[in-house]
Amino acid sequence: MSQTASAITRSPAEIVQSSPVSQAANGICYARTGEVTIAENDLDRMIAAVPASIAAALTRKAYYFVPLTVTQGDDTVIADRYDVVLSDSAVCHRNLNIGDAQCVFISTRLMDDKFSVAFEFYINVGHALVERAGVSAAFAELAWQQVEAGVRGETSLDAWEARKFATTHGPDADKHKNEYLAASFADAISIYLLAIYLDVDYYDLRERDYPLLAPAPMAERLRKIAEIFPPNAGFEFNIYYRRRG
Repeated sequence: MSQTASAITRSPAEIVQSSPVSQAANGICYARTGEVTIAENDLDRMIAAVPASIAAALTRKAYYFVPLTVTQGDDTVIADRYDVVLSDSAVCHRNLNIGDAQCVFISTRLMDDKFSVAFEFYINVGHALVERAGVSAAFAELAWQQVEAGVRGETSLDAWEARKFATTHGPDADKHKNEYLAASFADAISIYLLAIYLDVDYYDLRERDYPLLAPAPMAERLRKIAEIFPPNAGFEFNIYYRRRG
């Protein structure tokens, strides 16, 4: 998309000051500003899909869905619409501490479809939960049992790399194991949330940099997440298998 004039940019603090924040029933605070193309009802449902038990860990945190979050040296600015030139310096999201809250600015126009925007949001939620609440012991036990059984693939590059170092039995193996468990727990949460919000074909998540975790062990992890964080009323989680032609 080309533009005849440059997009207007403002500081994150200005965005926070001028953008009214809504609070969903689960407690998550969020706002949208600028030319965001994702439908308002889709965004509302995206937020509402986060189980209240997860949202409870996201206090003093607000999510801002904006067109572009742009880095300019050490500074960050928010563009009011998509801009080809600015997009070269845009990032998918940026976490910034403003006042006594953490504000997360998500660039919706770098992705421009609700699948990608939702996944970016849920990845942030998953990591925020792990940072504030740690890793579930029940999940950690399951994931490490799978590693010891030699299951194929992983859920992110971070998990893949940490698992590789955790299983080499070097002096930092325990450190890498903890990093692996944190990464795989956050990954599983984000995929689970995406599956609550949308019908997801698991193979749409495949990556080039590492082999995706095999479907059966991934299903085990997601069922464990569903036990720990049951869906809110009005949402369901199911796993379906089908033969690919």
